[in-house]
Amino acid sequence: MTAPDGPGAVFRPTHVVPPDGLPAWEAPDTTRPTTALDAFLPVRLLSRSGEWGEVLCANGWSAWVDGRLLVAVPQPPPTGGRPVAPAEDPGPLLSAAAEALDRYRRAVRDLAADPADTGAFREAVRGLRAGIVIDGGSAWLYDAPAERWTYADGSRLAPYAVVSGPDTPPAPRPQDPRPRDAGPAPGAGAAQAPHEPTRVVDPPPPEPGGR
Repeated sequence: MTAPDGPGAVFRPTHVVPPDGLPAWEAPDTTRPTTALDAFLPVRLLSRSGEWGEVLCANGWSAWVDGRLLVAVPQPPPTGGRPVAPAEDPGPLLSAAAEALDRYRRAVRDLAADPADTGAFREAVRGLRAGIVIDGGSAWLYDAPAERWTYADGSRLAPYAVVSGPDTPPAPRPQDPRPRDAGPAPGAGAAQAPHEPTRVVDPPPPEPGGR
């Protein structure tokens, strides 16, 4: 299968494979296994079918995996060629991050003074969510009420990556519920055999009657 954007198009991943890797199948069918995907391999999610997800690799090879286990990656921050609207002041989010950090610092200090009082620590940090990354003039700030990351260039603030919200597709309801640690195969509990590292190579020709 070739990339949907056409030959020569830049591959833009939407997800990466989780740290434990992912078994893969030629179709949303556990009787048709194929080469497993290595940990942290960038992929592009093409479609979903229940708990299954069809992913595309950089070399144009596609497979089906347990879509619930894919890790979403943020999209690039706004560029100069794309207007940022509306322009927001990053100050309030910076203040909120500072307050959250101070609250967590106080809770950690109190727990260090009384290590046995873990209940008080959990209560002090209950519901606390914050995130900030600063790299020179760029900053990535987590907007907890909106459940999204934002990008700031010092004077403007714009959405960066949505964690959840009205534009995020709801997680598909598993047809065969199972614990997440029971194995990554959708609807299947069979152990997977070891495999060679995933390599970017030309995909093999399809077998008769295959994809």
